[in-house]
Amino acid sequence: MKTIVVGTGYVGLVTGACFAEMGIPVICVDVDETKIANLKKGILPIYEPGLEVIVEKNSKAGRLEFSTSLADNLEDAQIIFSAVGTPPDEDGSADLQYVLEVAKTIGQKMNDYKLIVTKSTVPIGTAALVRKTIQTELDKRGLTISFDVASNPEFLKEGDAVNDFMRPDRVVVGIESSKAEELMTRLYRPFLLNNFRVIFMDIASAEMTKYAANAMLATRISFMNDIANLCEKVGANINMVRKGIGSDTRIGTKFLYAGCGYGGSCFPKDVKALLKIGEQNDYPMRVIKAVETVNDDQKFVLFHKLNAYYQGNLKDKVIAVWGLAFKPETDDMREAPSLVIINELLKAGCIIKAYDPIAMDETKRKIGDKITYAENIYEAVKDADALLLITEWKEFRAPVWENIKNAMKNPVVFDGRNIYDAKEIKKAGIEYSGIGL
Repeated sequence: MKTIVVGTGYVGLVTGACFAEMGIPVICVDVDETKIANLKKGILPIYEPGLEVIVEKNSKAGRLEFSTSLADNLEDAQIIFSAVGTPPDEDGSADLQYVLEVAKTIGQKMNDYKLIVTKSTVPIGTAALVRKTIQTELDKRGLTISFDVASNPEFLKEGDAVNDFMRPDRVVVGIESSKAEELMTRLYRPFLLNNFRVIFMDIASAEMTKYAANAMLATRISFMNDIANLCEKVGANINMVRKGIGSDTRIGTKFLYAGCGYGGSCFPKDVKALLKIGEQNDYPMRVIKAVETVNDDQKFVLFHKLNAYYQGNLKDKVIAVWGLAFKPETDDMREAPSLVIINELLKAGCIIKAYDPIAMDETKRKIGDKITYAENIYEAVKDADALLLITEWKEFRAPVWENIKNAMKNPVVFDGRNIYDAKEIKKAGIEYSGIGL
């Protein structure tokens, strides 16, 4: 069952590679000629643990191919996944131009039945627009060809995307015909040995499920950050509060960690899109708006703590930054809290020395040489007036605090993810400040 995946970003490349790993012939298509040329050489456009191995393996086996032309590969394909980007427009709504361009090409070139599956995160009603776009092109050609559209939203965590795809909690599929259900069942059958659930539903519900899931996770993060900020004012400890409420089985412990805000390619974009969907339907999403507001403010918390510590005098202070990516195990800098913090530090006249295991090249592309990039954590803290922990990479968890203290000009740590034991750090002679402690 030949399958095409259009788009070779996080979603498309992981989707194509993982289907190929299960023995399904896949062609990944992207209009970016450089990206496709690199993929053919085994050079991936993203960092994602485990992905390079299965791309190389399945490319050599002939199950995974790469092309710049959707039209040239349509004839033998039965299922086409659309995994192109849906960046936010200026008003916060999702930009569907790439999704509809894929649909237009399919309508112009298809000659037999196709199942077109939207994998990108798209607003409710997008499948109907895709269907209309394809049908319009078929009408122009004077052809009557049956086709189906479906929605199959992704729930991949950057940094663990391959594992999420191969062993998902669930697969959500929105369909409108028994034939589409049959094809999607056949496609996912190789994964059923892992005993996960395929949940079939109507397309609108599938499209909404993706937004609702990300909005709920973002809500938990912003809720905990809001509680953490209050904890500081009343003398409570957010870590104890988290344990107290997380032990309630109705709540659980996941996504209950206070910190310096969420970022990435999904939560900020999807929260904005859901707000826009509510606005377009005359229903203000009041809870979701508060989630966004809290998160926007939370990205400034570490800067405010540092600024208060130095009583507003940050000019020429040397600040060490550990972690640049929006989360560990990725080089993704989209909406990263580090960018907000670094911008504020620069405006205050600070000198910044940063280290990240993976994301420094991506950071250089975004902000250039405005900051200094260190080769390791110890080089970053040399002669520093403060250390800010922004991304909780594993290699940051157990530094030699005695060495940190001796290297810093003023040993003080601002822990933006609450990963350190305050007692241990203070015992080493270093001042400590966390979130909500």
